[in-house]
Amino acid sequence: MTASCAVSPPISTVAPVRLVLPEAAMRPCALAVLPPDPTLGDLEAVYVERGAQIVACDGARRLAVETLEAERNANALRAKKP
Repeated sequence: MTASCAVSPPISTVAPVRLVLPEAAMRPCALAVLPPDPTLGDLEAVYVERGAQIVACDGARRLAVETLEAERNANALRAKKP
């Protein structure tokens, strides 16, 4: 009889940790566009606005990645505990 020669880890009945993504991480990023027949002032204003929007979007993306990493780390720690 070799039915019990392979040992498998016990099946966990504990649900994995699920963190809620912050609303800022789920919101689509805004992107300013030039109006029809733009002036040099319009170009400069949109350039500055887009820069701020890119910074905000990168922050939201970073927040989403950090939340995912925290969730994975929490689940990995739980999996290691007996």
